Amino acid sequence: MHTQHSLGSALSVSMSYSLCVGLLHQTARAVSMDKLADNKICGDAGCSHVLSMATALDDFTAPDCRFINIKMGQMVYVYSKLIPEEGAGVFWSGSVYSERYVHQMGIIGYFPATMVKETQKFTEDEVRIPTTNMDFYCE
Repeated sequence: MHTQHSLGSALSVSMSYSLCVGLLHQTARAVSMDKLADNKICGDAGCSHVLSMATALDDFTAPDCRFINIKMGQMVYVYSKLIPEEGAGVFWSGSVYSERYVHQMGIIGYFPATMVKETQKFTEDEVRIPTTNMDFYCE
């Protein structure tokens, strides 16, 4: 009996260790990237409300994991607008919407504001809030 209990305990510890290592391995892929701006404009304090709808004027290929790919003519939901530092580019965050690119729907990322034209504003109430490192966190 004692041997079975010890074997069971050893297996339990081994399985716990493997699970722990597996979880560590999965989170090791996440990377904190450089901040693109210190402040942003949102429709609410949590940046969860859509500010506007925009149409992509040209294709944009994401240079890294902070950004999303957009295709000309694609609709984009805009969630926030980064307030650029002097000399920096103007970036907005959003999610694409298109039946043709359904695999990208729901992925939120940044894109140059110059690549889209706002077609509909959903709110006039805007909140200026500081960005955090989580705004530029990649998986």
